[in-house]
Amino acid sequence: MWRARRSRDRRTVICIACGDSVLREDAREYDKEGDRWSRRDKEFEYLCTDCDDEICHQPRDGLESLICSIESDGLSREEFLGRYADAVESRATRADGSMTDADTSNGADALDDADTSNGA
Repeated sequence: MWRARRSRDRRTVICIACGDSVLREDAREYDKEGDRWSRRDKEFEYLCTDCDDEICHQPRDGLESLICSIESDGLSREEFLGRYADAVESRATRADGSMTDADTSNGADALDDADTSNGA
């Protein structure tokens, strides 16, 4: 007879957000490559349910290119966070809420939009 699924995995994992140790069965699996079904030769990271509930589950298209374009400017942490917040805010205020091809191809365009929307 098969055992209940919940009683199979009693190991603990560490939440990457808060550092708490939780039972694997109570954690949410996270694959930073975005393909959790392809499991060969991967190490997964985990979030506790509280941290998983707090994160945004929206698509992250263009995020990496935006971050790389900001990082390449050699900004201080405060400047980077300010420019990132401005760029994200400008995207959030768009009527349709989706990212354009310009946003995903060159994060600097989004930063320019953020600068003009703030009167800079």
